[in-house]
Amino acid sequence: MHQTLHALRDAPVSAWIGIVIVTFYAILAILAPLLAPFPEAASIGAQYQPWEAPHYLGTDALGRDVLSRLIYGARNTVGIALVTTALAFLLGTSMGLLAAVIGGWFDALTARVVDVLMAIPPLIFALLILTITGTSVLSLVLVIAVLDSTRVYRLSRAVAQGIMTMDYIEVARMRGEGLSWLIRREVLPNASAPLIAEFGLRFCFVFLFISALSFLGLGLQPPTADWGGMVRESAKLIGFANFSTWQTATFGLAPLLPAGAIALLTIGVNLIVDWVLHMSSGLKE
Repeated sequence: MHQTLHALRDAPVSAWIGIVIVTFYAILAILAPLLAPFPEAASIGAQYQPWEAPHYLGTDALGRDVLSRLIYGARNTVGIALVTTALAFLLGTSMGLLAAVIGGWFDALTARVVDVLMAIPPLIFALLILTITGTSVLSLVLVIAVLDSTRVYRLSRAVAQGIMTMDYIEVARMRGEGLSWLIRREVLPNASAPLIAEFGLRFCFVFLFISALSFLGLGLQPPTADWGGMVRESAKLIGFANFSTWQTATFGLAPLLPAGAIALLTIGVNLIVDWVLHMSSGLKE
């Protein structure tokens, strides 16, 4: 605890900017029912109302409050992306470390399976599977987690293979240490820095991937609030924007709200990842 507080105190400004951004999104996700002025899917007004009280960011085509849907979108999009990334890391890291430590036929078999999966473009593969299985949240999480676990597998396997050549690994084997001990006490701690950085990057890719699928209509389904789906729903308003008055100009700004939320979270996560990687790798200024 003391080390964590000391690290936060010495964190650079860029890291603090990322922490503030991610904390803000976390508060929105956790307290969405309390912070949102209206229910997520309730039609509470006329369609495309201007940005004025009580709808401070207007309403959409179905008369739903845009601000409320943005807040609920933080819970849905970010929450599902976090669960998916954690599952992808559980699968990819476990298989990658096992392949590097066991070697032999297990390493060759898992590597070939991963090569086959990586040879297929992820978006096309996801679209195909989701079209067949349906676009439920469970299907979305499992499909994206399996696809992203291949990238995590390649990284964790490559890092672990480099560690397995070190002298302290040979000493541990001579002491009679088992497979589980080698992975937990020798390989995983020494591979933590690149894996931490990869987790942040994978989260951003998964987050953007889910938004892209929702934009194409195969991600989170209506009436669930999702930033990618909100961009698709409001994109047609750009053609009706008239910048002669503020009220009509807001039509052109509507798609930028969920798109900006996606971009801002991506920047915040990457700022934190850079700082954590810097600390974990022992680099100095």
